[in-house]
Amino acid sequence: MIRPARLPERVRGRRLKFNKCVASRRKGRAATVVFEISSITTIGLAILHSPAAAQRAVVLPEIAVSSGTQGTPSGSSSSSTTGEPQPDNAASEERVSGDQINSMPIARPGEALEITPGLVVTQHSGEGKANQYFLRGFNLDHGTDLAITVDGMPVNMRTHGHGQGYADINFLIPELISSMLIRKGPYFADLGDFSSAGALDIDYARRFQKNFVGATYGSFGYQRGLAIGSTPLGDGTLLSALEVHGYDGPWDVPDKVHKINGVVRYSQGTISDGFTLTGMAYSNRWTATDQVAQRAIDNGVIGRFGSLDPTDGGRSSRYSLSTRWSRSTAATQSKVEAYAINSSMTLFNNFTYFLDDPVNGDQFSQTDRRTLMGLNASHLMKGRIGDVETENLIGIQTRYDDIHLGLFKTAQRMTLSTVRDDAVREGSVGIYGQNTTRWTDWFRTIVGLRGDFYGARVNSDIPENSGSASAGIGSPKVGVVFGPFAKTEIFLNAGMGLHSNDARGSTITVDPNDPALPLQKSPLLVRSRGAEVGIKSNAIQGLESSVALFMLNFDSELLFVGDAGTTEASRPSRRVGIEWTNRYAVTPWLSLDLDLAFTRARFTNDDPAGNFIPGAPDAVVSAGLVFGKDTGWYGSAKLRYFGPRPLNEDDSVRSLASTVINARLGYKFENGLRVQLDAFNLFNAKTNQIEYFYTSRLPGEPLAGVDDRHVHPIEPTAVRLTLAGQF
Repeated sequence: MIRPARLPERVRGRRLKFNKCVASRRKGRAATVVFEISSITTIGLAILHSPAAAQRAVVLPEIAVSSGTQGTPSGSSSSSTTGEPQPDNAASEERVSGDQINSMPIARPGEALEITPGLVVTQHSGEGKANQYFLRGFNLDHGTDLAITVDGMPVNMRTHGHGQGYADINFLIPELISSMLIRKGPYFADLGDFSSAGALDIDYARRFQKNFVGATYGSFGYQRGLAIGSTPLGDGTLLSALEVHGYDGPWDVPDKVHKINGVVRYSQGTISDGFTLTGMAYSNRWTATDQVAQRAIDNGVIGRFGSLDPTDGGRSSRYSLSTRWSRSTAATQSKVEAYAINSSMTLFNNFTYFLDDPVNGDQFSQTDRRTLMGLNASHLMKGRIGDVETENLIGIQTRYDDIHLGLFKTAQRMTLSTVRDDAVREGSVGIYGQNTTRWTDWFRTIVGLRGDFYGARVNSDIPENSGSASAGIGSPKVGVVFGPFAKTEIFLNAGMGLHSNDARGSTITVDPNDPALPLQKSPLLVRSRGAEVGIKSNAIQGLESSVALFMLNFDSELLFVGDAGTTEASRPSRRVGIEWTNRYAVTPWLSLDLDLAFTRARFTNDDPAGNFIPGAPDAVVSAGLVFGKDTGWYGSAKLRYFGPRPLNEDDSVRSLASTVINARLGYKFENGLRVQLDAFNLFNAKTNQIEYFYTSRLPGEPLAGVDDRHVHPIEPTAVRLTLAGQF
């Protein structure tokens, strides 16, 4: 008999690893790590703040991010530079502009992130739920091990009602993006929780040269209105944006998405020497067609776009206030970011139908209401020691979450019973230091050290599961760069990273479904280790090309399963892969890109079940074309290939591969008006966004259920017409 993979929502985070003996030894050393960083940086401040050091400082160049794309208002930003230094610490690191991101058709906000080489962003539920992410051989679930920030604010939610690291990016307005910094691997001292596979830092624009108004109408009830405007105010600029969105989708049970989204920002100066104050507000509600059993489609119980529980869905909201202050001199650069976020989420899901409860069904509800606050501060000092150029970066990152979580059994959104109800308070402090030394004009090193401390208090409706947990961990980083030689550089990087687990798993002692059943606690912090060697070259005029060979290891650990409220063991794993990224400016009006990513992902211990990691992608390919000038015709096309994945541990069941092509064609008039037509799934590929293999039960089937693949299909061909103007 084929052994089914576990229910996808119940294997969240299983990639991570942890050695309990090592953890106990390191826990007492966290204070030592912090003290050592503080001592080193104090000495560095004294040396590098001297007048002589300031006179010899090295000033890094600014990076241009304007691509002149017509199909987006991003190009109307009055500043064509970000003020940030060129990313040059790893072959896989790069910064892309908002114009580059918006030059391609985007079906949902999360797809804006797919400009990241090797990243797949998909959906297995309604359009208000966080996306499913795949990168470097990981099924990252809803954001585990992919750290996403917007203007310094974390998107990933720890100790979340649905899953650890839950990253709901539906509040993103792609047209507002100024730039996005892409980094992969645990090699960067300023990156902490959830960043082992990758990190995406998104910056919004500070101003627009012209105001923008646009309306989009399309297939399956798609409607979207967007207005962006900026005006001088005092010594700065006031920018505001409002988005309203509705969508039903091709589903037999319409999504009925109702989203409203707004941003107000006041800014002065530049990103490297100025400040911003930003408020955001987002609200969304929807009905969801979750993944369905393939046999229900094959046997005619439902159609390809049918639902097995028409009451699934949810609602969410997010409100934030953030500020950023920065100052730069010839020798220093300082930055302080602070934020406060209030968010809420309620989900109704049913993945197994009538397996656990043959009478009422298996629908459950998860709630998450929280307020979080944080502060990030960093100081960069540039100088020389003799003839050697050096930079020292120090920083601190703090975050505090006040969370109320609930897990309930429901039927048609009516509560039947409470599985668990918890109040959690969780705080963290991360301190880091990093030194970059350019020993010669062809050799430089990057050495960093990071220390993190976490503490949490859980108050559960089950007293045995209440308690406190704390942990500390140190993470060294190192990088070596050779070059440039003929406009080519060679990078070697290695480092350790971390991942936090749900705090409820660190205090649990009994199963909330059966308090007589004891459970083992999971560690609060777990370790990752990675290495990368790569080449980045501009040797061919107009072509930016990079190749990176990487390895990422995770130890075994115990995980908290949000859908069940319990803990679950995982296995140690290793991922080895290669990425090849190419961006080619053929002419001033034509550019091409090609990204290939191949990964081998395996569990590293022996088990009769097999050593394949369910859901781990082994091949992702994307290719794109963008053309157009300031006025007249413009357009783009993108191909994305998402290779087949093992759906169980012995690889006896595999998902379908998918190849999808999206395209855009538009015309921009000299007066700023434009007409644009986007086509999604242009050739109507009949494949799936995502697939799982597990046990479920339909009415009339054996009580033990049936092992089957469960799928969420890709939407059929859809077109969207946009009418927009700038004034």
